[in-house]
Amino acid sequence: MIGSAGEQLGVLTIEQALAKAQEEGLDLVEVSPMTKPPVCKILDYGKFKYLEKKKQNEAKKKQVVVLLKEVKFRPRTEEHDYETKLKKIREFLGESNKAKITVMFRGREMSHRELGSKVLERIMADIKDVAVIESVPRMEGRLLFMIVAPNPKLLQAQRSRAQAAEMAAAKAEAGAAAAAAPAAPAPDSAAPATTPAPTEPPQGGTGAAQ
Repeated sequence: MIGSAGEQLGVLTIEQALAKAQEEGLDLVEVSPMTKPPVCKILDYGKFKYLEKKKQNEAKKKQVVVLLKEVKFRPRTEEHDYETKLKKIREFLGESNKAKITVMFRGREMSHRELGSKVLERIMADIKDVAVIESVPRMEGRLLFMIVAPNPKLLQAQRSRAQAAEMAAAKAEAGAAAAAAPAAPAPDSAAPATTPAPTEPPQGGTGAAQ
């Protein structure tokens, strides 16, 4: 049994543990059911669930989910369409995702596969500053494709910027909290100083000196 302040309360019966939790107006929660005897703790279960959910959300924010997005080309893709799709690939990579670049062949185009290879070579030359080849070009049916991933240097730069932004936000939040805190009252300098009351001199005797 663990108390609400984290102190060890020893081994108690269920009735004793429940009574102890009720005395404090809290809940009795089993935190380690597999041990013998099982471990229970006195706590606010609603607050406990809230903090657990908050921890899970923070962990999800730190997780990096990598998506694979496909962009399709033709052996003779028009220049404007090529530039538009190339921009999309850069955006995918900038979001730490991977891109599957596919060249589709139709009909007699299959007899000129070298055109598809040239398209992939051109794409790689145009994005070499932000991408590396993860899967070399290969042919499957009428599709020639390769997979590219973000350049590790690009990812490191993005992480550094994200960390710097988090630190700046934390400092700004701390500064705002400090500014909102009430100031300590200043001493009242206008209050009059107190002076001790004058004491009367001791009175002499009434008899005349001989």
